[in-house]
Amino acid sequence: MSNITVCARFRPLSSKERRDHGDGVCIRCIDTETFILKDEKEEDIIFSFDRVFCEKSGQAEVYEFLVLPIVRDAINGINGTIITYGQTGAGKTYSIEGPGILECGEQKKGILPRVVDGIFEHIKSDKMAKYSIKFLTELSSLLRDLFDLSKDNIQIKESKIQGILLSGATEMSIMDPAEALQSLSTGIANRAVGETQMNMASSRSHCIYIFTVQQELTGDKGMKTGKLVLVDLAGSEKVEKTGAEGRALEEAKMINKSLSALGNVINALTCGSGRANHIPYRDSKLTRILQDALGGNSRTALLCCCSPSVSNASESLSTLRFGARAKHIKASPRVNCNEDKYSKKNEALSPDKDESCKRILNKLKESLDIEDVKLLEELFILEGILFDPYSVEELESSYEDVTLQTISSLQAAVEELVFTVEELKMENYALKARIVAAEKLDVLHKESCKSSNVLHKILSAFSFFNGWGQSLLSGG
Repeated sequence: MSNITVCARFRPLSSKERRDHGDGVCIRCIDTETFILKDEKEEDIIFSFDRVFCEKSGQAEVYEFLVLPIVRDAINGINGTIITYGQTGAGKTYSIEGPGILECGEQKKGILPRVVDGIFEHIKSDKMAKYSIKFLTELSSLLRDLFDLSKDNIQIKESKIQGILLSGATEMSIMDPAEALQSLSTGIANRAVGETQMNMASSRSHCIYIFTVQQELTGDKGMKTGKLVLVDLAGSEKVEKTGAEGRALEEAKMINKSLSALGNVINALTCGSGRANHIPYRDSKLTRILQDALGGNSRTALLCCCSPSVSNASESLSTLRFGARAKHIKASPRVNCNEDKYSKKNEALSPDKDESCKRILNKLKESLDIEDVKLLEELFILEGILFDPYSVEELESSYEDVTLQTISSLQAAVEELVFTVEELKMENYALKARIVAAEKLDVLHKESCKSSNVLHKILSAFSFFNGWGQSLLSGG
């Protein structure tokens, strides 16, 4: 098992930060791994990560240390994930894309175009192996396909062999870096962005780029498949700083909600309890997609992007604490290899036969009713002619979903019951206090009544004697 690689990156001060708050910074680097952050209370907090990239660190330095080892592993059949995390305007999208993925100098080129170049450079250097490369991009807030905007509710499925899958998402094969970057540029143009007081082009959604690299092994020994995932998270937001309102405010709420779910997963994975904990991967689509990356079959790297300005010290501190906790996550990456004996055993389930059957069904749709075609498709699946990759796993996944939902419902019911009991205890305590107070008041009232009666008798006697005395005087 291995830990997640965590790095911190501090961008240069923005012109707005210099104008509003001067040149003061809240961080001081000690070496390449350790730095000190001065929080809003002027207290020094020391952090140590795998690497610290200060404002003078270049894009190439980030790629070579954090990303390149994961790219090499993905080409060799080991899944990899790179995640950028931080407040809005901290430099996450710049780290991933650079100023732009098509026309950008080598110095400012981001992680994404460098990954594309790195994959093809490695393939060219390996003349003995046969590769195929596919990629897709996804938007995780609504799970909308950036290559086909009509696909706005892509389903997340899980396979024991392939891990987390996005059913129905656009997937395309690529032959060279230029084709890949052009296609990615088209998808990026469909990403939702908006202007806030913190950022002129703030990402209003999380963006996920998924590359799948397949390598055919020599001698008919099967195939290695590596999945490389780049995740550009939308930034956490404080409304008082971003000035978001209307639609932007609703987007900010959704972003913060999904990031909160991500934080809950990190906390559950690193809580250190002796017993097995429930990990709430299914609380959001984002954490469901990142299930393999967080404690599963993937080598994962986290880049914590921060502002060095004293005005953003609290947000930077929150980001760095997130990274410090994530560093304790244990992952179990392995080589994804489908051996030849497995392929022969499942020869009847080959993708070529599936495609043939699907083509036949599509032709039948032209002349038959849709219900008849659905019946034929079900018969094909029952006879093993057409393979449904999710049939068994969907049942298991659904069973797991129901089980987890039941557990969650019971936990919620217990928590609500405990809360109700506490409320009743408080009400009972308050009622007892009121009864005691009422009893004391009653005693005081009775004592007051007794005193009043005595006083009344004294006054009556005094009045009697006074009247008697006056009558004597007048008689005399």
